[in-house]
Amino acid sequence: QVHLVESGGGVVQPGGSLRLSCAASASIFSIRAMGWYRQAPGKQRELVVTITASGRTNSADSVKGRFTISRDNAKNMVYLQMNSLKPEDTAVYYCNADNWGQFYWGQGTQVTVSS
Repeated sequence: QVHLVESGGGVVQPGGSLRLSCAASASIFSIRAMGWYRQAPGKQRELVVTITASGRTNSADSVKGRFTISRDNAKNMVYLQMNSLKPEDTAVYYCNADNWGQFYWGQGTQVTVSS
């Protein structure tokens, strides 16, 4: 069982930056992949970016070059650095752990990009 808690969301102007954090209650060292997903109002939850235990990343085309994921296995933390934010990035962002077929989700953190 892995309990995930996101933090760092908020309101930011277009072009701004935010850093989301995800704290895991257990070791993430051997977890196959950690990731961030988002869900905008009226839309399905979608992949933002994932990172495997070996450090391989997979990003949605819409965030490539703007968002960067990292994981600190020693601290059981995952981060999402979001730069050049756009209004269409507005959503609830969820941390996810894919523990070899067992999936865990955080409660989400709201990100609003608005002038």
